[in-house]
Amino acid sequence: MSPRPKKQRRCEGKFCGRAFKPTGISLVSLKQITLFRDELEALKLCDFEGLFQEQAGEKMGVSRGTIQRILTSARSKTAEALATGAALVFVEEDD
Repeated sequence: MSPRPKKQRRCEGKFCGRAFKPTGISLVSLKQITLFRDELEALKLCDFEGLFQEQAGEKMGVSRGTIQRILTSARSKTAEALATGAALVFVEEDD
């Protein structure tokens, strides 16, 4: 039995850049942590705009539980990058 097809997630706006990294260190010499576009969008909606997970889920076209899983992953990656001085590299998610 094959897995359920991935639901299309609505993400607004463009990336502000390709990566976020500490200054003064080249990107190639840093550990790179991948942050997918839907993770960035969920962080923006919930943590920056202050929406509840239910509201963010409606905007992105997914359930509240999916938003919670996306946020958990995004927050963990962001915290690791900040704590260790790694680079966050923004990418489109592979299907």
